[in-house]
Amino acid sequence: MKREPGIVHIAKNVILVSLALFICWTGAFYITRSAYSYIAWQPNELIAFLINAMLGFILFGVCITIIGPLVKGREYEFFNELIEALKRISRGDFRVNLDSTLAKRNGRQGHDHPLAQLVEGINDMAANLKVMEELRQEFISNVSHEIGSPLTSISGFARALKDTTMDQEKRDQYLTIIETECVRLSRLSDNLMKLAVLDSSEHASQQTSYRLDRQLVTLVLACEPQWDDKKIEMNVELEEVEIVADEDLMIQVWINLIHNAIKFTPEGGKIDMFLTHSEGSVNVRITDSGPGIAAQDQPRVFERFYKADQSRTRTAGGSGLGLSIVHKIVEMHDGSVSVSSEPGEGAAFTVQLPIRSVQKP
Repeated sequence: MKREPGIVHIAKNVILVSLALFICWTGAFYITRSAYSYIAWQPNELIAFLINAMLGFILFGVCITIIGPLVKGREYEFFNELIEALKRISRGDFRVNLDSTLAKRNGRQGHDHPLAQLVEGINDMAANLKVMEELRQEFISNVSHEIGSPLTSISGFARALKDTTMDQEKRDQYLTIIETECVRLSRLSDNLMKLAVLDSSEHASQQTSYRLDRQLVTLVLACEPQWDDKKIEMNVELEEVEIVADEDLMIQVWINLIHNAIKFTPEGGKIDMFLTHSEGSVNVRITDSGPGIAAQDQPRVFERFYKADQSRTRTAGGSGLGLSIVHKIVEMHDGSVSVSSEPGEGAAFTVQLPIRSVQKP
């Protein structure tokens, strides 16, 4: 059975104090006995006991007075290091890694001691804040890149349009490119706003009970112009399932996954959508016959702005935020989303959601 570190610490202190008192009383006994012999006086037992006790406590106090500053000095050093580490973190310096033996060097044995756990907690906090800061910097860099690229194109082609000798065909071509880039910027802005709302703790999820199969059929039909234009064969097999979720948010999930499948499925390809359910959960699987995703890219496809194939995604007009929105919404519904793929054999995205009843207010 594991011992309580607090009880062990108290027991050790009691033993040390008792041993120190025993040594002081023993010293007091020999001092008083020598004094009695020197002055040729022998008090009765009670007086001798009281004198020994008082002298023992005086010796104990002297020892504490001498040793105390040394112990306190180590205490101050310990807490000064902790305070300095916290000050560095407050200034934005997250390169803090307190020595794991810091508490041990100051009399805190074992990782179970509260101060040793405090040291580990500060190290964990600094490491997590460092990761968050790196993600923030990467996010800012990605946003700047995604905004800067279309703005550069718009600026360049707008400058070219000032040429009055340009023929109408080329002018129309440049205007189409400018319009496309503007749409791309608008989509990026919209996705960033969605992520900001989803990340907000104040976001209210309006969960209701509805038929998921009907929702999926409606969305597939709404996207018919896109997949019909590429002559894609759409195979849909849906079981009748009723779930409790935020219907508007889930629309964004399915639209993003369907558009993603259409985007990367070549002309004349095939998309399959399956809806199945088991006890306690429902699974939606959407597969395409596109180029697939490399194994090393699959764990990162749900990261914001991550693009498995930079050139392919840029050509398709993506910003790398769609799957991040999918992941966030599914996570809000206590579900999970995963991807499986082999290069050249398409990709399959699977969303798993819990089946639960509406909570009454």
